[in-house]
Amino acid sequence: MGFLNFIGLIVVLKFLVYFVLFFTSDTDLELWFYDKFKRNFDSFKGKVVWITGASSGIGEQIALNLSKYGTKLVLSARNKDKLYQVKNRCIDLSEGKLTANDILVLPMDVTHISKHNSLFDNVINHFGKLDILINNAGRSQRAIWEDIELGVDQELFDLNVFSVINLSRIVVRYFNQVGHGQLVATSSIAGIIPAPFSASYDATKHALHGYLGALRLEKLHTNIHITLLCPGPVFTNFLKESFTGRPGEKYGLTHSPTDNRMSAERCAHLSCVAIANKLKESWMAKFPFILILYFSIYCPVIAYKFYELIGYKTINKLRDNQ
Repeated sequence: MGFLNFIGLIVVLKFLVYFVLFFTSDTDLELWFYDKFKRNFDSFKGKVVWITGASSGIGEQIALNLSKYGTKLVLSARNKDKLYQVKNRCIDLSEGKLTANDILVLPMDVTHISKHNSLFDNVINHFGKLDILINNAGRSQRAIWEDIELGVDQELFDLNVFSVINLSRIVVRYFNQVGHGQLVATSSIAGIIPAPFSASYDATKHALHGYLGALRLEKLHTNIHITLLCPGPVFTNFLKESFTGRPGEKYGLTHSPTDNRMSAERCAHLSCVAIANKLKESWMAKFPFILILYFSIYCPVIAYKFYELIGYKTINKLRDNQ
């Protein structure tokens, strides 16, 4: 076999592997590798991790996962009672690795940015350090583009962007002082490619990639790491709590157990793999979302022809299983 034939065979085998993984995996290829061969969960032991949006959904499941490895936790959300429920479950799951003092319940509305400094001080006063901040709080949206009132755009940016950036800047300044740390944000596949009927939400997630992508480049030669988590549809109350086109209104749609969604537990597990290995950006979703994402990025002309063929309303139905 000649050298060029050998190279051609390798390329064909590579694409065959990719093809199989696209249809069987629920992650991008990098995250798939680390999940299978290098989870590195022991690195969480003794770390202090602050999670916003920790009272339910992905944030709650990340907290439960981390508690198994002896991670000291700061749990934040608006609902104090639910946070204490999560705390008690974390203590039980830790099997003696954590005590009540190792989990700080810190109720907060992330949009009240004037309180961020004092809340951060509470974390440092309690634990003496912070190793990882996971910005998980946020809401989605469903609305027709031209029907969205400007107040909705402002509320979504306050919650999904400005609260994240303000708290992150406080924490990154601290990381600069101590010389290390990790900043994590829950974005979305909609932060990479736009999804129909979610314009304001899409914009907020794209904004996170812009803000934190720039920060990642600025910290290339430091021990400060930036991780963006990009899930697709997940079994949470996310859709029910979504914004619409009018301020103060909730979408209110509930999902069915038969929907094509990833479980919050699986999403949290994959998120922990990405965080433990300090991956820069990780995608997680059930088939066919990862395949669509790869085609949209690497073959955009083909992807748009596909969208034109099936229509954006079909894409929206696929996303929300309506």
